[in-house]
Order: sequence, then structure tokens, then C-alpha cells
Amino acid sequence: MTEIIQSLESNLVKLFSKLQRLENENQMLKQELEISKEKSNKQELEIQTLTKDLETLKLANALLGSDENKRETKLKINSLIREIDYCIAQLSE
Repeated sequence: MTEIIQSLESNLVKLFSKLQRLENENQMLKQELEISKEKSNKQELEIQTLTKDLETLKLANALLGSDENKRETKLKINSLIREIDYCIAQLSE
């Protein structure tokens, strides 16, 4: 009977030790996940910023009239003219 109790106690100690180890590992993984989420958010913001910068550069390049962007330049100028016409019409009313 004593051997059974000692065996149970030994198993409980092992289980408690394993539980502690797994809880510590879980906590570390949660911290790593949080760091990864923050990093991902920063990268997403950087991607958005770089995308906006790219569009701005494309627009600037188009407005400078490079040969490869003539169509885009014309479309953008027409779009700007329509916006100006709309504003003038709004002011005239």
C-alpha cells in the first residue's frame, strides 16, 4: 500500500513539474505571438506607406510625361480637369 502511495506521489510530482513546464512554454509562445503580431502590423503599415509612395512616384512620373506613361498622363490630366470643372460648377451654383 505504501508503495502505491509513493508511486502516486511520484507521478503527481512529475505531472506537476510537466504542467509547470508547459505553462511556462505556453507563456513564452504567447509572448512570441504578440511580438510577431506587432511586427506584422508594422510591416503592414510599411507596405501601405510604400504602396502610397509608389503610386505618388508613378503619378509624378506620369505628369512629367515619360513616353511609357503617356496614356496614364492623359487619363490623369482628364480626371483632374473633370474635378476642376465639377468644382467650378459647384461654385457657380
